[in-house]
Amino acid sequence: MLGFRGCRLGILHPEITRMQVGAVMDAALAVARSHPGAPPPRPHIMVPLVAWAAELEAVAATVRDAAEEALEAAGPGAPKIAYSIGTMIELPRAALGAAELAAAGGCAFFSIGSNDLTQCALGLSRDDAAARFLPAYLKAGLLASDPFQTLEEGVGELVRLAVDRGRAARPGLEVGVCGEHGGDPASIAFFAGAGVDYVSCSPLRVPVARLAAAQAAVKAKQADQLAHCQD
Repeated sequence: MLGFRGCRLGILHPEITRMQVGAVMDAALAVARSHPGAPPPRPHIMVPLVAWAAELEAVAATVRDAAEEALEAAGPGAPKIAYSIGTMIELPRAALGAAELAAAGGCAFFSIGSNDLTQCALGLSRDDAAARFLPAYLKAGLLASDPFQTLEEGVGELVRLAVDRGRAARPGLEVGVCGEHGGDPASIAFFAGAGVDYVSCSPLRVPVARLAAAQAAVKAKQADQLAHCQD
């Protein structure tokens, strides 16, 4: 899950990034042409495994070049496709440097990759831990819950730090979460309190995620009303 992948692969082999972005834009154009009366798609292109702002700047430049090239090749009568570029917060260094990332490369959003952020923050391999020692930790009470199912407290602090620093640098920054935690009710409640805009999860967990998100929204509204009453 670490090493030579994500933005690192794209920086050394920009042709891969260009191919992927071209495919995204071609797909968006095809959908827009097949539904002429509907609003066109608005692709969100995420740059993964970023640690430093310079990485995001480099990949974002390739993304913009490839996207504009695809739109120009579509011709003057082609649908107008608006796209945005953001980054995934998968590394503790990215959370710590969220202010710099939010200001880099025209960054429009963060997507917090909670699976990899948990692995990197805790020094755990999800597959190895589950197969070897994590069940024993849970049975012995060393951990209250599986950190790959329910967000661990320290990882949560990294999430909160990323949201706060990112929005301090770019007000209105959209922040989402992708990973197994996006389908866990306790984690969703935390994300709502941390100011996350949305969560995504595997299809089977969508009903539970929707219910938990609705409950979190209701609690937030009640807390806001209580605060106004006290004022």
